[in-house]
Amino acid sequence: MQTSGTTAGLRGIDSVDGTVAWASGSEGTILRTIDGGQHWTRCATPDAATDGATLDFRGVQAFDANTAIVMASGRGDKGRLYKTTDGCLTWKLVFSNPDKDGFWDAIRFFDRDQSSLYSHQYANGVLVGDPVNGIFAIFVTRNGGDNWTRWNENDPKHPPKANVGESLFAASNEAAISPGSNGPFAFVTGGTDARIYLAQSHSPFDAGWWESLSSKDLSFASGKSAGAFAIAARRYPNSPFADFMVVGGDYLQPDALGSAAFVHEPPGFVLVLGDRAIARSRHPPHGFRSAVQWSPSLHAWITVGTNGSDISRDDGRTWRPLDNGNWNALSLPFVVGPDGRIAKLNSVAIPRN
Repeated sequence: MQTSGTTAGLRGIDSVDGTVAWASGSEGTILRTIDGGQHWTRCATPDAATDGATLDFRGVQAFDANTAIVMASGRGDKGRLYKTTDGCLTWKLVFSNPDKDGFWDAIRFFDRDQSSLYSHQYANGVLVGDPVNGIFAIFVTRNGGDNWTRWNENDPKHPPKANVGESLFAASNEAAISPGSNGPFAFVTGGTDARIYLAQSHSPFDAGWWESLSSKDLSFASGKSAGAFAIAARRYPNSPFADFMVVGGDYLQPDALGSAAFVHEPPGFVLVLGDRAIARSRHPPHGFRSAVQWSPSLHAWITVGTNGSDISRDDGRTWRPLDNGNWNALSLPFVVGPDGRIAKLNSVAIPRN
């Protein structure tokens, strides 16, 4: 456990390199560490003179020790993106939700290992929100979040339609993933339907580079509080493509067995979610799970939720409990939760088999 200096509920966490990391949460809270978590310092609150302290920053994406973007999730114009380039001394409002009934769930930028592309001036990213008038709200950026464009705004042939009662969850900023510089973008849903959506990539450097969506039912528990909550990627070596892990459950039943599914997509520019692509867990996590990540060093998936964490070394077929903490989100080696909880993974203590 680490000392955060706050009692805010934390749902955003992004570790740049294990030494630099940013966290965010309720009451306008944004935190940063530059020494591997030995000290977490509170950042200036965006729009502190007006309503900044009322904002719920559900997501943060960091580029380095000085540059990051935070996402406020709230109805209508309470949904905002702020960017800092001076180590969070000051913030600039870069985008407000244009949909009065909209609600943003996740903001994700492409992998940092694409070093030639991943700088805050040129980084490609995606912002995903709940359906508005039956259409998923999806926005894209090509310049590190300084400007945003609605995806397929002028192409009525491929509107990202949602099923009735289907939406995303903003539990951990992990409802969406963009695992490569020009690979597939994916997001997962819950509610009446728990599905995975993959956006096919044809023109990777165009602002509308994802030209269509394919989707597949995950057969997770469904309901207003249930479904798929998070998706993580494991990149193929030297490839823009990836396999995915999806986790979820019912947040109102945190101790009931959670849900998990491994999604294998063979390399190719046209992605098809066939029946064999999705392998659901035989022994799922021991509770509701809101975040998941692949650890290359441990060669394992780790997932967390409000009654603890689990690990899988066989691509999600079986999961073993790690702890019984109360967690919302993770970006290894860090994990965050309610009441200002922050911890750092002790990888030496992880079982090796």
